[in-house]
Amino acid sequence: MNRTARLAAAALTASAALLLTACGGDDSGSEGNDKVAGVDTGAEKAPSPAASPSAKADRPEIDVPADITYAFEWKKTGDPDKDAVLHDAEQRIRAVDMAIAEQDALHEAYTFYSEGTAAAGSQKYIQEFVDHKARTTGLTRFYGETVTVRDDGTAALVYCEDQSKATNKYLKTGKTDATSATKNSYVLYAGTLRKNKDGVWVTERLESTRGSAKCQP
Repeated sequence: MNRTARLAAAALTASAALLLTACGGDDSGSEGNDKVAGVDTGAEKAPSPAASPSAKADRPEIDVPADITYAFEWKKTGDPDKDAVLHDAEQRIRAVDMAIAEQDALHEAYTFYSEGTAAAGSQKYIQEFVDHKARTTGLTRFYGETVTVRDDGTAALVYCEDQSKATNKYLKTGKTDATSATKNSYVLYAGTLRKNKDGVWVTERLESTRGSAKCQP
């Protein structure tokens, strides 16, 4: 899942964005440009009765601090494949926040749900929090989702994130950055996922557009 990093640090502008698209992908830093790469409307796969979040995979337990909360407004589609994509994308988002909270840029939880450039982006994102001895706190909301499942075992997921009530918390002092909603509090994400041999939808690519008109309230 990338979040606008507001992590303020001496080397950065005050209240600068360290909550970089926290889902941990490639945040191009573009603002207001809704042309998100990696998204298409390719032929959708017919619903598969056997598809669901895989029970056979040895999934990591994900536990984030109580002050990190989410509002996932993603709706059940009735298509088991699409619902599995949404489930595993949500788990990846939570796993990145857990890795940040535990200050582990190579945490096995987020690497379970991501590979390729998405995993590399998450590692870089988490490491910035580790370097500044900070983590996320507050509420983030996810909405406006669109899922396309393809016959080749891949899927495209587009969604919005509202970061207006999330911020950074510094581990040494317990202090948090002030929050204020701006157009850049709203981020559009476009991800490419692939179903692996264990039936897990792994995010391979994730891009974001901060300040997207599509995500504004």
